[in-house]
Amino acid sequence: MTQHESIDLSPLMSARGTVRLPGSKSISNRVLLLAALSEGTTVVRDLLKSDDTDRMLDALATLGIGVESLGDNAYRIKGCAGDISNKETKLFLGNAGTAFRPLTAALALSGGSYELSGVARMHERPIGDLVEALRQLGADIKYLGNEGFPPLQISPAKLAGDTAQVRGDVSSQFLTGLLMALPLLGRTAKVEVVGELISKPYIEITLAMMARFGVQVERDGWNSFTVAAGSRYVSPKEMFVEGDASSASYFLAAGAIGAGPVRVEGVGSDSVQGDVRFAEELAKMGARITMGPNWMEASGPADGKLKAIDLDCNHIPDAAMTLAVAALFAEDTTTLRNIASWRVKETDRIAAMATELRKVGATVEEGADFIRITPPQSSVLNPQSGIDTYDDHRMAMCFSLAAFGAAGVRINDPKCVAKTFPDYFTEFAKVTQAVPVIAIDGPSASGKGTVAQRVADALGMHYLDSGALYRLLGLAAQRHGVALDDESGLAALAGKVDIRFEKGETWLDGEMVGDELRTEEAGSAASQVASLPQVRAALLDKQRAFRQSPGLVADGRDMASVVFTDAVLKVFLTASAEARAERRYKQLKEKGMDANIAALLQDIQARDERDMQRSVAPLQQAQGASLLDTTPLNIEQAVEEVLTRYRVLS
Repeated sequence: MTQHESIDLSPLMSARGTVRLPGSKSISNRVLLLAALSEGTTVVRDLLKSDDTDRMLDALATLGIGVESLGDNAYRIKGCAGDISNKETKLFLGNAGTAFRPLTAALALSGGSYELSGVARMHERPIGDLVEALRQLGADIKYLGNEGFPPLQISPAKLAGDTAQVRGDVSSQFLTGLLMALPLLGRTAKVEVVGELISKPYIEITLAMMARFGVQVERDGWNSFTVAAGSRYVSPKEMFVEGDASSASYFLAAGAIGAGPVRVEGVGSDSVQGDVRFAEELAKMGARITMGPNWMEASGPADGKLKAIDLDCNHIPDAAMTLAVAALFAEDTTTLRNIASWRVKETDRIAAMATELRKVGATVEEGADFIRITPPQSSVLNPQSGIDTYDDHRMAMCFSLAAFGAAGVRINDPKCVAKTFPDYFTEFAKVTQAVPVIAIDGPSASGKGTVAQRVADALGMHYLDSGALYRLLGLAAQRHGVALDDESGLAALAGKVDIRFEKGETWLDGEMVGDELRTEEAGSAASQVASLPQVRAALLDKQRAFRQSPGLVADGRDMASVVFTDAVLKVFLTASAEARAERRYKQLKEKGMDANIAALLQDIQARDERDMQRSVAPLQQAQGASLLDTTPLNIEQAVEEVLTRYRVLS
């Protein structure tokens, strides 16, 4: 995909519903490798379908392992009993750390010659500590690029020591890879951890999966791990992969921010994954959490406001990223500590998170192993541009939550979620409810502005008169000396002016304008500037910013077709030209202004023709819009008809 691809998330008002989680990435790739190294055949069910698991499956097939898809995320893996048949090949593993690190260890001790490479970012992720530990066991590994980083050349191992030391403070995947490979040595072997071990829950997953395949690891706390001689992997015949606890965090946070309840199924109190403890930390922020053996559910705080926390996140390194975005909605400052491992993930997650949080107005302090987030003073987040995701799936999924406080959020490169959760945005949409929009369009003098304003008042929603935006821009152009045919000048001006609609009044740069916008001169200027593509584009974000809870009623030419394409109700309000001329005549007379009904009719007919023929936002009934002919109706009846249609839909 190109760097320009993005997904626009509408501003969200609430969240509720149920999500069935995809399989855990951590468990999926561990199980695939262990099944491949086992005696016997294993049927793996509920496997995560993602880029990481695809890389592992492709690698196993290339190595000569029998891999058969059974459909419905199930695979039959014919184990090699520790003797990989293909002794010489090249493997490309993308950016899949959960495939690259364990395969490096297993292949380094398997007696073959292999070249392992990945994408550019994988070649920036350190692997030196794992390589050094494997060399202590006799592995022959050379760097094909920068020292300490992939790509790697692996040659057959030589008989060597039975103890390896590995740092514990860089990546738990190093220790995981070593542990899973130790039975291939055929002798008693030990791994000693140097320094503090990070991400301990992921090692618990490794030990639990090894036990399921018949290998028990003797441990001395978190200091050392020993695999006895004669240990071998034996297929359990069938394995079910738990739902991904890290992925659960986004939906639980959505429930906490958006009132909830949101339930995730596939992971719960019986899980072997440490990231289920994310729910406990979310509860410290005020969320209401309930849990069963295979499900978790989150609702918002009783008082509706999340609380800031100061947390050591060693036990939930991946899920802690979700807390960083949830902090945007908390009172006071949140500090997340002991997250140095973020620096060596798919991207430097501390730097990336700090950069993108600042885009939505947060004050952020970052350090070597911590991040501190103070939410914006305004309750409405205001992203300056799209959220960049750095080819990091968790960045994309985390920042979907920012849509709860913004006038919509644009996520750049959203397909990066394929690494662990290809259908994430579809599932997220199922349990979130966007701020509702009623879009009302129609020809000039059809009454759409009056009807829209009264519908907004009846529902307690915000109101946007898009036609007034163009009138206001025409008025601002006159005041600033910008010609009405100066497209670039008008577009620049559109981004600067301050426009507000409050209590039935219209304000331009802090000044109430009102009647100035109702003149024929203002209407003519609006029609002229509205035909300019750069001007319409410049006003798009300003229009969308009006979409705030509890909802918006917007009237205007492209409200339903361009600006709010997901409007819950689209109405095309019309009336005969004669009826519209008569209404306009009465309005002008009530204001003490001169009017000629014949001239008004001629003007309306001419404007209809011009509006229907223009190339930009022509007058037409939008797809999905319902027609409402108000020729025989008064204003009250037209308003009631729109309200009735909305109530039916909502």
